[in-house]
Amino acid sequence: MEARTEQNEQLKVLDGNRAAAYGVMLCRPDVVCVYPITPQTQLLETLYEFRSKGLLSAEMLEPESEHSSMSILRGASAAGARTFTATAAQGLMFMYEACISVATMRLPVVMVIVCRELTAPHGVTSGEQDAISARDAGWIQIHTESCQEILDSIIMAYRLAESPDVLVPVAICYDGYFLSHLWDQVYVPSIEAVQRFLPPLEMAPVVDPQSSMIISPFLPPGGGTEYRYKHSAALQRAKIRYETIDKEFQKAFRRSYGGTIEQYKCEDAEIALITMGSCTGTARTVIDQKRDEGVKVGLIKVRMVRPFPKERLLDALKGKKAIGVIDRNVCFGWNQGALSVDLKATAYELGTFVPIINFIGGLCGADITKDHIARAIDETNLVAKGNTFREVVWLDLE
Repeated sequence: MEARTEQNEQLKVLDGNRAAAYGVMLCRPDVVCVYPITPQTQLLETLYEFRSKGLLSAEMLEPESEHSSMSILRGASAAGARTFTATAAQGLMFMYEACISVATMRLPVVMVIVCRELTAPHGVTSGEQDAISARDAGWIQIHTESCQEILDSIIMAYRLAESPDVLVPVAICYDGYFLSHLWDQVYVPSIEAVQRFLPPLEMAPVVDPQSSMIISPFLPPGGGTEYRYKHSAALQRAKIRYETIDKEFQKAFRRSYGGTIEQYKCEDAEIALITMGSCTGTARTVIDQKRDEGVKVGLIKVRMVRPFPKERLLDALKGKKAIGVIDRNVCFGWNQGALSVDLKATAYELGTFVPIINFIGGLCGADITKDHIARAIDETNLVAKGNTFREVVWLDLE
């Protein structure tokens, strides 16, 4: 299916991996280096198809592993190239050492993480444990809800990573199978429109390909503190920069995702449900149903997980009587999900106690159903009315 729109876009039916491939192609990377791993493989296959048809002029490199993939892009980015890679699960863990190096060297690599559970239990199933386990590697991390948002977020990711006041790599994350293999309508912008929005990368090369040199910085004692401080400061600036980029994207393409967070029916809400990733669409449907029943519930989708958008969340959570948080991951040691832990740290600055209930579900490929979300809203609403509550509810077990 394909049609023209008044914005000179093409309407296509794509799965999440192919939507990501279109986003990458439109951003015109110089070097693409990806090691195939389920459920990301179709993304790489589509990029090779684009290359064979002359739609993508990037140099396509075939590494022997994920660690090699990120290491190659470290050199390419340091030489001034626009770069891309993608991975999932064990592949992300294998490249983790190189991910930290790329981040702390402040190289604007863009990566897609097609979220998948880490073993054990062994299984090629959906889950956010891989991306969550890497959330403090120094990368900006953005989670998406739909195939359209995947494509659009990749375009915005390059603008963000390459901003001179940021220069931090960005990971665009989406749920394996629930998005990577979901077919949906996607508006694909023209390459001319993307070129106007995303100019060529202008970054002074750190290395000269003709000369052998070591590029990892060696600092005198005490110098590392300043190095870490500047990296952390850049991540905080990224939150502000991303809000601006989202507004500029809306002007260019008539689509907006709210910046670091997206709110739905929160204006008069007494309780809030916090989500991340593909379950958000289901949550919107249930929110509408609960509103019809008279429950004043609003939805907040967290898009930027790192750096954590506490300022926007503090504003969105003011006046709420209770908060429910849905996590598709486990933060080991806390007996909670990672999003819940971050929300509790944020809520400390509200100045008043607001009960937060964590609902864990969708692990190891399980679905987060309408019934799960309805239950989360009902229990959060009861807590808002003064009922006692449990801190964590495991949706698939109870």
